[in-house]
Amino acid sequence: MSSSQYLRTPLLTGDNIEAKRKEIAAYFNATFERYESLFETLADDQAYYQQAIPLRHPLIFYYGHTATFFVNKLLLAGLIEQRIDPKFESMFAIGVDEMSWDDLDETHYDWPTVAEVTAYRQVLKQVINTIIATAPLSLPINWQSPWWTIMMGIEHEQIHIETSSVLIRQQSLDLVQTHDAWRPWTETGIAPVNELVTISAGNIAVGKSADDVIYGWDNEYGTHQAEISQFQASQFLVSNQQFLTFIEADGYLEDQYWLEEGLQWKNFSKARHPTFWQQTEQGWQLRLMTEIVTMPWDWPVEINYHEAKAFCNWKAAQTGLAVRLPTEDEWYRIYDYAGVEELTTAQASANIHGDYMSSPCPVNHFAHGELYDVVGNVWQWTETPIYPLDGFQVHPLYDDFTMPTYDGRHNLFKGGSWISSGNESRKAARYAFRKHFFQHAGFRYVVAEELEEQVVSNYENDKMLSEYAEFHYGDSYFDVDNFPQALANIAIEALGDKPAGKALDIGCAVGRASFELAKHFDHVTGIDFSARLINLGVQLAAQGVIRYSIMDEGELMLHRERRLEELGLASVADKVEFLQGDACNLKAHFKGYDLVLAANLIDRLYDPALFLSSIHQRINSGGLLLIASPYTWLEAHTKKQDWLGGIKKDGENVTTLDGLKAVLESHFDLMTAPQQVPFVIRETSRKFQHTLSDVTLWIKR
Repeated sequence: MSSSQYLRTPLLTGDNIEAKRKEIAAYFNATFERYESLFETLADDQAYYQQAIPLRHPLIFYYGHTATFFVNKLLLAGLIEQRIDPKFESMFAIGVDEMSWDDLDETHYDWPTVAEVTAYRQVLKQVINTIIATAPLSLPINWQSPWWTIMMGIEHEQIHIETSSVLIRQQSLDLVQTHDAWRPWTETGIAPVNELVTISAGNIAVGKSADDVIYGWDNEYGTHQAEISQFQASQFLVSNQQFLTFIEADGYLEDQYWLEEGLQWKNFSKARHPTFWQQTEQGWQLRLMTEIVTMPWDWPVEINYHEAKAFCNWKAAQTGLAVRLPTEDEWYRIYDYAGVEELTTAQASANIHGDYMSSPCPVNHFAHGELYDVVGNVWQWTETPIYPLDGFQVHPLYDDFTMPTYDGRHNLFKGGSWISSGNESRKAARYAFRKHFFQHAGFRYVVAEELEEQVVSNYENDKMLSEYAEFHYGDSYFDVDNFPQALANIAIEALGDKPAGKALDIGCAVGRASFELAKHFDHVTGIDFSARLINLGVQLAAQGVIRYSIMDEGELMLHRERRLEELGLASVADKVEFLQGDACNLKAHFKGYDLVLAANLIDRLYDPALFLSSIHQRINSGGLLLIASPYTWLEAHTKKQDWLGGIKKDGENVTTLDGLKAVLESHFDLMTAPQQVPFVIRETSRKFQHTLSDVTLWIKR
């Protein structure tokens, strides 16, 4: 296929407004029509309504979803004033992401007809073209521009071209049909021997600046740098032939090669080979998007993370080498070492962006230096759970694109596949899926140093999120004052007439204390380990409102809406910023504070002494440190040898206050005797936790 059929994502810069309108219009229409043609591979209307897999909605949802996404975002951006179809824009709005592999969705929906959704999409197409032709446009297009939303909608549909193609590939074969625009490769041969290539040491830099000229998703912005030691990488992606050796060695039957989560998935799914493989009387065959072909042994195997990781563990056992998947950083080093260049308007030198055919191809077809398929063919799983880069910010018009994936359960894959287009095909792209998820994804392996254990939040769940929202912004119970507000008031009163330039709310959770402090301080930074908690604070600062549900009884819920204006905090929202960070490993630039507030934090840290021994570096002379904690030490959060108190030492009792004094007294003076401040956490309408938090105030000498 000619690359001219599939336009590249436009630059956000330029000096000719009308030319830019035409360029964006062409990109929108090409993407829109390509999505339409993808659904032409469905043989009849039944294919739209029969679920391809139980974990996802039927295809009719995805057919309507990309149009609904456009409408909802254009409304938020102020580019349209009314909805096209409110019912559709509710029905098709949410439920895109895959569920857990054992969370079957048996909900029945009253889906509209295919003709109705097609008509809806055509109305949307006309609306978008009118906006592109008439809406005020200034260049460059940036996050603050309404036109960012137009680019967001186009790139969002590009993503769903790929994800929907996977669902079509998982649909019953009798419900799909071949299509001239979606023909697979036919080239195949003997799989090459997969040798190791030495990748020299080097530095990598990840992240885009705010003025980057190519559209990006929020997780791409920020900075991360690393020095990568020398390692080895497989020359090719792992082929079907190479993966067959793992199957024939009973790799799916030997539990020792599988991580705990992978083993649970394998046992639940009863997987004995890759999901797209089929064993027939004629031998192994491969399911492609619309047909089944004799197994092309020299094509890359397509599997999920669990299978890729099990293969690596098996390979390590067979060879005695430290075989594993690459990290995201190592993939960037491979990219730089191979001298790969970003896509231009010319046909790609990789099986990517739909520039050729509509399937993988032999793993030795596209060379990138000494390696092959550094980009393209299939996505490549990594060992790295997606995380926010330094300086990460949530885009206010799509605040749930990345935030829900910062949970340690979504791993990055890199490089793109044969169908990855637009933003997906860029070096900076950072897409992550749950480990059981199937995409057009495979892997290459590396021989490298053992990975350090990654510290991830262990308290994130929806119930927790709602309880925190109610704890910070909800009702008072049993005449107990709002706890974050009370702590902020104690700190402000203790500060007196001392300088009040900057405050740090470390372990800020969903941010109420940060807003309260902003009534007195010029600027407040709220930092928490949990990005999902921070998201509520970000949403409040940007939109002034949050909505959440709390438990009443059983499965019954009560719905809440809280507004900064009603809490008297709307006027200070622009003085607050929320960032994800590790209290035990804060970046050096977090310093110069007149107050640091650490509320119910120290007994949840993996190394509280490390935090306390360095916190003086963050505080100005004469500044205050407020520590509040119920001293609920648990080994689930802190190893017992790292507890500050609540222990016996040399036969004597050691309290947490003793531990605080021991660590802090070289830089701080205790201002007053500790005071106990109560707080209440609501679990249900009839179940509450009443706790006393010990509050100590320390002044830096």
